[in-house]
This record gives sequence, structure tokens and C-alpha cells, in this order.
Amino acid sequence: MPNSIYSQDLRLLLPETVWLEPEHFSLANQISSLEMTNTADSWQTYLNTLALLALEVWLGERLPDKVILRDTNSIATAGNLKVDEYKFCAIATENLLSEIVAIPQLIANPVDSAHFYVLIEVLEEQEEVVIRGFLPHKKLIEVKSSLELPISDGCYQVPLSLFDVEPNHLLLYQRYVEASEFAVPVAENQVTQVSENISNLLHLTTTKLSQWFQGVVNEGWQVIDSMSNPELSLAFSTRNVDKNTKRAKIIDLGIDLGNKKVALLLNISPETSSLDSNINNRENQDKISVLAQLYPMGGDKFLPHSMKIILLSKTGKVLQEVTSRVQDNYIQLRPFKGESGKKFSIQIIWGNISIEEKFEF
Repeated sequence: MPNSIYSQDLRLLLPETVWLEPEHFSLANQISSLEMTNTADSWQTYLNTLALLALEVWLGERLPDKVILRDTNSIATAGNLKVDEYKFCAIATENLLSEIVAIPQLIANPVDSAHFYVLIEVLEEQEEVVIRGFLPHKKLIEVKSSLELPISDGCYQVPLSLFDVEPNHLLLYQRYVEASEFAVPVAENQVTQVSENISNLLHLTTTKLSQWFQGVVNEGWQVIDSMSNPELSLAFSTRNVDKNTKRAKIIDLGIDLGNKKVALLLNISPETSSLDSNINNRENQDKISVLAQLYPMGGDKFLPHSMKIILLSKTGKVLQEVTSRVQDNYIQLRPFKGESGKKFSIQIIWGNISIEEKFEF
């Protein structure tokens, strides 16, 4: 009997390994080369792809009767697999030398979250990956609220000890537990009592800033002077902002958080060069300069404490991040600019609430 118990315990400690095939490396190279990123980002995309493909193999071998859908739309951040109603997110790492796992904020928001984050160690030179464990999204949210997880480079720093080190438990959940059991509940009145205009703000349509110069503005964006909050209009009018290119959008943070509302305000202007060189002028003529600010609404004088405004690249990389302090009446990103057609996002985070707005210069 002791030998039997020892054998069972040893089996639970053995890692789940998947061997990488030539076609996996080929597809990972192809996908990473398509990403318009720098070398570091391309390498992470490469690792993310290998991790996702290996997880697909692992699930496919154990669930041969199931259809597995692969999602690589956000592969620069992480890839996802869907089996029935379950969504698995592959978190790739090259090694586990530390006891901390980085989970990108971008994929942990309520809109894009998976049911499980599966930690995968990619050993590229050995041509294998090791499935180290998993963390339910619901548990991540609970821990984030209770422990106030630190954030670094746009990622939650999650202790490795929180992960379930037995990957086969995933199969038990998938077979015998409803996916809804692992979803984070959303207060009903948070959805039903938000007005139609506010609810339309939550879907990720892309706002084309260049069209503002022609007077074409997406639904939900308002001219500052037309807003119902005179204090907000006054605040902007005293900052020498060009009225022709300033727009605001009201962001509702949810009725269960005290009806807190903020306004995301953008001021844009065409970038002009002070240089005499015709070459430099041609390079700058299609650029747009952007100033993004966040203001309180609803009569509040100050923003909620620890609210974040984050500038993200097209691939989800954090370019800037600003957090409100006690009694900040507004916060803003450093002015930035980009060429026509380039894309970026602005994310607003407060507690468990995460809202993202997508833009194109």
C-alpha cells in the first residue's frame, strides 16, 4: 500500500510535456513575422504561438471527440482555445526561475477574459513545452481584490503558488462542471440600468481620429461645449485647447460602484514640422498629435483613487500608464503622435472594471 500511494503522488508531480513538431515552429515563425512589432515583441509572439499550439495538442489528445477552436487575434499578448463553452488562455514563459507569473491586464479584463489561464513553459531549444498548471479567472479576480496584486509592464504579478499544478483537473472541470461556474458574476443592474448611449460605449469599435478634421465623429463622442457638465466645459476652455478638434466621451463605471462616471477627453491636432527640409515636412504632414485626459463627472471634483489611464499599442503593449492619486481633479497621458492609419488603444481601469477604446490615427 505505501508503494501504491507513493506512485500516485509521484504521478501527480510529473509534468505534462508536449513535444514540438516542425510544423509548430514553422507556423510560429510565420505568425510572429506578420506582427508589426519590435524584436522583443516578435519573440514573445513566437513563444505565445508555440504555447498555444502545444496546448491545442494536449487538449486534442485528451478530448478527441471535441472541436477545439483556435483564436490568434491577440497572439502578441496571448492565444486562446475554445472547447464547447470553455475558453482556455495559454500563458507562455521561457522559464519559471521566479515564483511569480505575469498575466497581462489586457486579457484579464471582463470582456476578453478566459475561464482558465494555463501556464506553459516553452523550452524552445529542447523542442518541448511543459504545462505547469492553471488558474481560474474567477480566482484571479478574487485574489486581485484581496491581495492587491502588483502590476508591472501591464501585467498582474501572480504568485505561482496560486496555480493548480495538476493540469488534468482542467479535464474534470470541462467534463463535469458548467463553464458558468467559473465566470465572474456581473450585477444585473450594472447592465440593464445603463442608458443605450452609455452601453454603446463598451463595444470596441475603432474611432478614426483623422475624420474629426472633416467633422465626422463616431456616436458617443461630443463637442466639449455641448456637454451637460458646465464645469467640464470650463476646465477645457481654460486650457487653450482647439475647439475644432476636441471631443469627449462619458465612461460609466457601473452602478454598483456608486454611479461613478468619468469623461475621456481627446484633443488632436495635425503635426507640423518646424524644419525647412522638404523631406522632413513630407514625413510629418500625415501625423496627428494627441492629448488624452480623464476627468470626473456627475458633480465629483476628484477622480476615484487609483484609477488608471493606459496607452496601448496595436498589439497590446503598454506604452504609457498614469494612476490617479488622492484628490486628482484630472489625469493625462503625455502627448503622443502617430502616422495616419496606425492604431492604438486607451484603457481605463478601476478595481475590477476595465474599459478599452480603440483608435486609428
